[in-house]
Amino acid sequence: MATEVLVPRLGESVEEVIVTKWLKQVGDSINELEPLLEVNTDKVDTEIPAPISGVVLSISILEGVTARVGDVLALIGQQSDANVDQPLPANQPAAPQAPRSAVFEPHPVRIQALSTKELGFISPVVAKIAGEFGVNLQQVTGTGLGGRITKDDVLAFVRDTKSDGAEVVEPVQQPIPPVNASLPKGSAGDTVIKHSLMRKSIAERMLASQHTSPHVLTVMEVDMTRVLAHRAAHKDAFAQTGVNLTYTAYFMEAIVAGLKAFPIVNSSWSEEGVIVHASIHLGMATSLGEAGLIVPVIKGADSLSLLGMARAVNDLAERARAKKLEPDEVKGGTFTLTNHGVSGSLFTMPIINQPQCGILGVGALQKRAVVVTDAFGSDALAIRPMLYLSFVFDHRILDGASADWFLAKVKETLEKWTD
Repeated sequence: MATEVLVPRLGESVEEVIVTKWLKQVGDSINELEPLLEVNTDKVDTEIPAPISGVVLSISILEGVTARVGDVLALIGQQSDANVDQPLPANQPAAPQAPRSAVFEPHPVRIQALSTKELGFISPVVAKIAGEFGVNLQQVTGTGLGGRITKDDVLAFVRDTKSDGAEVVEPVQQPIPPVNASLPKGSAGDTVIKHSLMRKSIAERMLASQHTSPHVLTVMEVDMTRVLAHRAAHKDAFAQTGVNLTYTAYFMEAIVAGLKAFPIVNSSWSEEGVIVHASIHLGMATSLGEAGLIVPVIKGADSLSLLGMARAVNDLAERARAKKLEPDEVKGGTFTLTNHGVSGSLFTMPIINQPQCGILGVGALQKRAVVVTDAFGSDALAIRPMLYLSFVFDHRILDGASADWFLAKVKETLEKWTD
């Protein structure tokens, strides 16, 4: 008997996924727990493994299509199971089969790729055309290599079975509208880069955030002398435990100190009132290169030591870049850090990760000449490692003064770092 591959529940709040890539095709052999396909939910790509070893008998949901938890994705069995009529999942109606003498019209249904001993491999193009014309592929004679059915075979079958003698043409997609109707002259060589699911998600969220809350920026400069000294003195000891002591861990700890001192910043807006969150869950914007960025969340960050924070930062960053995050690990954040300085940026105005109250941007670390004052009140010029902190906040929740109090606490924590 064939085994159904179902959409699993990938997180407590995950109800649907988008099929992004089939790693196996109909007719391919697959081993138990070998990746069968990739799905995307909330910018997290997840591989779904095969529940058993066998042959992929059918694929029920095409790439780019949304599926709900519990939907049938594919059937896996033995080659001998390929002759058994397998039902389509309840949410996908079967393509109607017209009699040979009928006039065939396109049918707007999802296509189930078919593969039996008689048919052999059926390409997605052939399956799509057969579905649009309501053709039973069991009735089509293949002229391709080894008797494989080609798209020309399907079109010829439709032509032969039409009763009105009308010309049959391959269905075509509607033309894609111009990307920009006002493109300048001489743009014939321009390239259109198709949006990835992640890029679409980022665009939608950033636009929604700008429309949701009034963004205000405040900036302070930080002397990182004590942080650098502390890191230099402890990084080897951390490394012996397998932990890379990065600056990000210090920034996250400083944010925790600021949020504890001013809990109103660890909040979200609602029409009933401001929701002040009891726990601190820190999001950490992580670049995935040209693919975009993702924000894994350190849950319970207010309970972590510097060592625990550094370990969590290492773990989430590594798994984010390896596409090994779980969907729940990018949800539930109450505040976000974006360390844009790693690429040389001095300061920026990041966009709030809704529904959070604010986001802190950390600029590039630079040695600069600054005025320092000694214990006797004398001023002098000195070279210090400096960076800018950019705090963007929701002006519905915070006013300038309360936002600056929070940012000043973050600055103070970094500048007066102690063991």
